[in-house]
Amino acid sequence: MDLPIPFGWFALAFSSDLEPGDVQPLYVFDEHLVLFRTHDGVAHATAAFCPHLGAHLGHGGRVEGDHLVCPFHGWRFDGSGVCVDIPYASVMPRRAADGACLFSYPVQERSGMVWAWHHPRRRSPLFDLDEVPELSDPEWGEPDRYEWEVSAPIQETGENAVDIAHFVTVHGVPEMPRATITLDGHRRATHLTCTAPAIDDRGNVDLTRMAPLELITRSCGPGMSTQTFRLGAKTVMLGTVTPITATRMKLRFAFTKPKAISGQFAMLIDALIAEIVRQVQQDIPIWEHKICRSSPILCDGDGPIAKYRRWFSQFYDDEQQPGVRPVAAKYSRTGVDSLPRYE
Repeated sequence: MDLPIPFGWFALAFSSDLEPGDVQPLYVFDEHLVLFRTHDGVAHATAAFCPHLGAHLGHGGRVEGDHLVCPFHGWRFDGSGVCVDIPYASVMPRRAADGACLFSYPVQERSGMVWAWHHPRRRSPLFDLDEVPELSDPEWGEPDRYEWEVSAPIQETGENAVDIAHFVTVHGVPEMPRATITLDGHRRATHLTCTAPAIDDRGNVDLTRMAPLELITRSCGPGMSTQTFRLGAKTVMLGTVTPITATRMKLRFAFTKPKAISGQFAMLIDALIAEIVRQVQQDIPIWEHKICRSSPILCDGDGPIAKYRRWFSQFYDDEQQPGVRPVAAKYSRTGVDSLPRYE
């Protein structure tokens, strides 16, 4: 089954990696973009090619004040894609004077990242992003960051959170976790519970006694998820997936932990983060070599995979761009709705 690029909010960069005056060329959503920050501190993302003679604004383009300047002929654009000046023209061309002539993506900064809204028909945002308060709380530490590029559709990687059986076979978890899933419009929450050695208030591990370990995953649209781990002390992870093409994606993790914890707890959390990273690296070869079956044979121990797929299908647009199959329409008629409802 071919999966198109879904619509939604997707992370383009960490905010700290985009300084005022920076210009970055990007290739995401199967499109060329230019990401820049004007000197007033505002981030913008536009289509990459100048509407004049097609120069790539991300290669040699520069920020001057609040404008992006084309490296080829010096045309100046504001963040909304309006051409505000042609230095050698006495009359502004009509197509440039009538409004934006360079497509500008809706952009916002949340949780330490720059996000852009993508929709195949250029529709305005249909929902807002959630905030991760721990990432801006001075009582929480600077995030530990990890990035991967993976050859897989983003729906496939998100399915991992509800695919209960693979935790045993792929990651060596000693027993099958228990999972419940809650759906609310563009939001999804998955609550996983398993057992781990007990930990006391000072972070000491008691290998003779087992206690519940909770993992709560919350998704806001297809491109943002947060995970909260409770291993004695609380740990929070922001996970973002950004489609480069329909079959390739960038995966980013940012972990943060409270500053006011003992050294023992800090070591435990660092070990937990290392284990999560290790498990992702175990998943990647499977993601990159599997196919997506529209009607898999599911059993009652698989977890709420069918429910997850029905939820995710809302982010596929029925009217795809030319040359892209309208998979969402097919998906709702013969794919997800025909899946066994083991939830």
